[in-house]
Amino acid sequence: MTMHLLTASILLLGSALTDMQAPRIQARDTQTSDTQTSDTQAFGHPDSPAHETAFTFTAASGDSVEAYRGQFQVPENRGNDRSRLLNLQYVRFPAIGDKTGVPIVYLAGGPGGSGIATAKRNRFPLFMAMRAYGDVIALDQRGTGASNDIPDCRSSTVLPENQAISDERHAELHRQALRYCLTVWHDSGIDITGYTTPESVADLEALRRHLGVAKISLWGISYGSHLALAALKEMDDRIDRVILASAEGLDQTIKYPARTDAYFKRLQTAINRNAEDRADFPDILTLIRRVHDQLEKTPLTLSLPQQNGPTVDMVFQRRDMQRIASGMISDPVRAVRLLHLYAALDAGETGPLVRLLQRWYNSGEPISFNAMSIAMDLASGIGGKRRALVEHQAETALLGPYLNFTLLLTDAAPAFDLGDTFRQAPVSAVPTLLFSGTLDGRTYLESQREAVSGLSNRTEITVRNAGHNLFMSSPRVGEIMARFMAGSPITETEIVIPLPRFGLPAR
Repeated sequence: MTMHLLTASILLLGSALTDMQAPRIQARDTQTSDTQTSDTQAFGHPDSPAHETAFTFTAASGDSVEAYRGQFQVPENRGNDRSRLLNLQYVRFPAIGDKTGVPIVYLAGGPGGSGIATAKRNRFPLFMAMRAYGDVIALDQRGTGASNDIPDCRSSTVLPENQAISDERHAELHRQALRYCLTVWHDSGIDITGYTTPESVADLEALRRHLGVAKISLWGISYGSHLALAALKEMDDRIDRVILASAEGLDQTIKYPARTDAYFKRLQTAINRNAEDRADFPDILTLIRRVHDQLEKTPLTLSLPQQNGPTVDMVFQRRDMQRIASGMISDPVRAVRLLHLYAALDAGETGPLVRLLQRWYNSGEPISFNAMSIAMDLASGIGGKRRALVEHQAETALLGPYLNFTLLLTDAAPAFDLGDTFRQAPVSAVPTLLFSGTLDGRTYLESQREAVSGLSNRTEITVRNAGHNLFMSSPRVGEIMARFMAGSPITETEIVIPLPRFGLPAR
């Protein structure tokens, strides 16, 4: 297929990034005396005018606040003495009130999300509220947002658009494209092996020293929680508190397909609570399998009008639907749209699918990769025992291996894998607060509990009926975060939010 879901996700992410100027880079001069100093000695004290620049931060809502733009310098790869240096950018929202504590560093998900861009969107009120407990730092991690100077790589590989191809051929073309991009980045002087979670942990330590503080608190979601968990292994004595949502454990970059199937069963249970919804969707697992089986037997030929060109024909296969589903199950509202799409295809109606594909499909578009996103996932990787089980489950799972597309790429760059020592879960007594959604289709309840099992001072809040992006799902999430940051007791274990309606629209 030529619907490049990897490319599409990159474009959607890119549209959310800030318009701040990309940082300049420079090669490390190993002959100068500065190279033997710490990452941050070149920077002044946080109160120094040279340290940060005051500006007015304006959110997408139009609300604005006085903030500070800062940067600090780190090696691209600390294992390479001649590594070039990166300028990592952040925005600091100064603390308010007289009972504030250590700085709170926001860690965006993805990997590849921008902390600065996140602060501009619907979580802006939460960023503002957190200032009561310390300076809030919206960090753009290495390779993201304003801290990214690596262009996305457009390979020379184009998937066939008017003929069906096997799953293995589809995966091999993506591996071919990845090998090409790795060569392009290397030849451009980019050390792509420096884009790992341990390097980002070292960046957090550099940020702490740059700010001139003894400790920081971490606030992360999804991949941001993955980074926070890794930080707890390396610098828990310099971490004050941790807030996590939709936690992804250090060995959970690749998810168990059987747990995705269990998610669909939980979704069916939620549907069954409303008689009308249950009438429209009495058995979603059977519906999904029926559509997949039909697409496997007879792929669809779709005519797609192009925004800047003529209508093109493309062959839409079972695999393509599995990849679309993998991208739409993160939250219940998106899952509703997905089920409506399956129902339409089951009824022989292709109009909703065509309208969806028109949003991002470009005929002849080559396979593309974002450097940070792909490198981070490849490095976190998967151990042999877990891989064997994942591959076995994928043979019969509803979405096959496609929620875990990185797994199909690992053999193109096996040297990236950080190994099982990295993937061992942290053991820490740092106070940690975890929010988990029962209808999260990306990081699952049982997996999240496993990810934090070694954290002895943890508080777990289940947000019933919430999905992956749950911070703004209920005002009570923010209220509990506030009590946690204030050190007040938290007695509740659950928040319940309303379910969306799943039923089909009236015709």
